[in-house]
Amino acid sequence: MEETSTMPDAAVPGPAPAVPPTPPVPLAALLAREDLGLRQIAGPQDSATVIHWAHTSEMADPYPYLLGGELLLTAGVHVPEAAGSGTYFDDYVSRIVEAGGAALGFGVAPVHDTVPRALVVACDDYGLPLVEVPPRTTFSGVARAVWQLMAQARHTELRRVTEAQQSLAAAAARPDPVPSVLRQLAQRVGGRATLYAPDGGEVASAGRMPGAGGGGGGGEVSGALAGLVAVVRPTTRDGSGGVSASGGGGGPTPSSASDTAAGVHLAAYALGTGQGFVLGVAAPRRDPGDHTIASVGAVLLSLLTGEHQSSTGAARSSALVRLLLGAAPEEVAPLLGGGERWVVVHARPDGPAPDAVTASALGPALGSALVDVDGDVVRVLVPAGHRELTVQPGWTCGVSAPVGAHDWASADTQAGRALSRARATRARLVRHGEHQGLTDLVPPTEAAAHARTLLSPITANPALTETLRTWLSLHGSWDRTAVALSVHRNTVRQRITRCATLLSTDLDDPDVRMELWFALRHA
Repeated sequence: MEETSTMPDAAVPGPAPAVPPTPPVPLAALLAREDLGLRQIAGPQDSATVIHWAHTSEMADPYPYLLGGELLLTAGVHVPEAAGSGTYFDDYVSRIVEAGGAALGFGVAPVHDTVPRALVVACDDYGLPLVEVPPRTTFSGVARAVWQLMAQARHTELRRVTEAQQSLAAAAARPDPVPSVLRQLAQRVGGRATLYAPDGGEVASAGRMPGAGGGGGGGEVSGALAGLVAVVRPTTRDGSGGVSASGGGGGPTPSSASDTAAGVHLAAYALGTGQGFVLGVAAPRRDPGDHTIASVGAVLLSLLTGEHQSSTGAARSSALVRLLLGAAPEEVAPLLGGGERWVVVHARPDGPAPDAVTASALGPALGSALVDVDGDVVRVLVPAGHRELTVQPGWTCGVSAPVGAHDWASADTQAGRALSRARATRARLVRHGEHQGLTDLVPPTEAAAHARTLLSPITANPALTETLRTWLSLHGSWDRTAVALSVHRNTVRQRITRCATLLSTDLDDPDVRMELWFALRHA
């Protein structure tokens, strides 16, 4: 007989299949649905019983088709007439329990008028919840109700995560940011959050340690958490320049790890400061969104321990004040510790508009903490030559040419244009002026003078100039230019036609295009 399942994806049998990322549904919530009319008639009445999906099967041995956590639905088609007098139901229920089934739903009618008494006894004996499904309720209706409850739980969990992210960000802005973030994190997971120093000592903590010890003392849970922290603590350098491995063992250390001790869920996160700080979290349960919430806390603590508590952070604050008071960029650049040359990166995420947490993760990946969120674009000022800029997963990037501090504004413009070209050409990373050409042989002053003369008819209209520049860079493609400029393709056509008229030239001529491109590069 064909097997049907309400699982979201086709499951491939494996030795230890994992439950899906959707939150499980309490069996009690399903029983509370008045429209279904379900009634538990056997098995333990445990509020902790949850189901991960619903599955319909009329096989006498459903074990090969179960992954664990199912509400197995059957109308008893497979039950032989003499089943009540033998061991059929004992064998049937034991196989469901062995496969990890969470509950059994038995449909009354059209095969059986009532739930077989021997099945009720077997479910009581094996501790498997047995649910009677009335004739008016279809199995597909039960499955739909399961997924509706899962969707509601998913929405609730996403809202909880969003609220937690907002409260953690607000805590990071308080005068005592590290204790505030730890307090908020402990409250959100219902347990204890601890910041560990590179030497393994506790820097600060908040909340109560769940488990037998309670109250945040030592004991088995505290020791297990400290051991987990040691696993993820990165290799650090001592004051003499030597290397000391904090995590033990060979090979790279993980950035996070989780475990369970005395029924308490433990997690440790290495902070991305390169200084050996680790966040440890102990909670009485592990809901689907708890890892995300703790990860946000780890990112914020990484910024707080690596930036605001360092001399580098003070130097950057001083540089900002001096710029606001009128100092030239080249005067404050030494305070930023980046050397004489810089590049500007404009980055746009594949998904929603970036927030401060997303941007703060991109900065260190590019090798800089100088990050600005400008609408849907993140701008990063990066010291040139310290690290090779590579493609960042999930981001489209435009990179300027290396410049001195006095040319930061020009580099910002270059990066913006490079990002527009990257989006239009569907490239992950585009650099401005990667290759030198014949135009670089012309003295800059002469090239600029020629450009001003040639482009003077359109320079009063920046929209025309930028449209012509983008259109030429994309080989005259109307569609890609429209994408790069976020305008309609007809608008592009109108502007290019206007450019041709004002310049009194034929834009279909490759020589004309080449000369205009030369001029636009030096304008």
